[in-house]
Amino acid sequence: MPQRKLSNSWAMKHSNISVFIPHIGCPHKCSFCDQRTISGAQHAPTGREVREICEKALAEVKDPGNTEIAFFGGSFTAVSRDYMTELLEAAHEFVGEGRFSGIRCSTRPDCIDFDILQLLKSYGVTAIELGAQSMDDEVLELNERGHTAADVENACELIRAFGFELGLQMMIGLYGSTPQKEWATVEKIAALRPDTVRIYPVVVLKNTRLGELMLSGEYKPFSFEKAVDIAASSMTMFEGSGIKVIKCGLHASEFVEHDMVGGFYHPAFRELCEALIYRHNIEFALGGSSRNAVIAVNDRCISKAAGQKRSNIAYFAERGVDIKIVGDKDIPKYECELRR
Repeated sequence: MPQRKLSNSWAMKHSNISVFIPHIGCPHKCSFCDQRTISGAQHAPTGREVREICEKALAEVKDPGNTEIAFFGGSFTAVSRDYMTELLEAAHEFVGEGRFSGIRCSTRPDCIDFDILQLLKSYGVTAIELGAQSMDDEVLELNERGHTAADVENACELIRAFGFELGLQMMIGLYGSTPQKEWATVEKIAALRPDTVRIYPVVVLKNTRLGELMLSGEYKPFSFEKAVDIAASSMTMFEGSGIKVIKCGLHASEFVEHDMVGGFYHPAFRELCEALIYRHNIEFALGGSSRNAVIAVNDRCISKAAGQKRSNIAYFAERGVDIKIVGDKDIPKYECELRR
């Protein structure tokens, strides 16, 4: 049976019923791709299995009106038309009043056209996520993506014209990239005004071209600290532009932990990024003060501000500043106020 997973975000009050589609139909094998390891999925679900997943989830989910059925794991619109229609027909039965709010899918920018979007619309698809990965054509070519930055822009324009929610996915640390190219990608993605973004730091897996390049010494990833810094800065840029970051880091997986040979995997990668954001903002709030201080943050973000294993508390203590973090529901996410 395919996997089902509920994912939630307190900021969005939204969840997905995720159905993983294995790597079938995609016209390219990118440098970083080992789809079985990334998704953990090897079985292609049938329409009947999608119905079983949805029936079970409908009985369990407390708020189906804020829940979407999500086809993830592969390039959904690159599979055969008959198979895609089979899955959409099954999912569509569970969309509507008293049921789930819609259907979400992920795909490649060069697998979007007018006919496909018309089909998706007819079956109640509400959101489309594109794996942009980079907006630098040299990086895209080096990593064998098979599409250009212009393909991303054109696909986004079409998706917007049809009224879908637009999501974009980017990867940090691809072969041939630099911190400057990463930031240029962030700016170009922000300019496309997606509703959501997923940030995936590169994880180098066995049996991939990227793994071969790294083991030969031709590909040398950034340091882990640099990847966290870039991801944290990206999150700040996106959120400050009104774009929701719904994922940062690859989800925890026994397959990834077993097959990775390098890159930037951490089971709590987003928490590391958020701790760094808060560290910088606390430093700004302190304004160079060396005295003890009370720092107020959103009451749902106290642990984020303290840092994983209270790393930020320790960081400032090492610099002679004893900080106490308190909650205030009226303070926006990531902002900090010096109380004394």
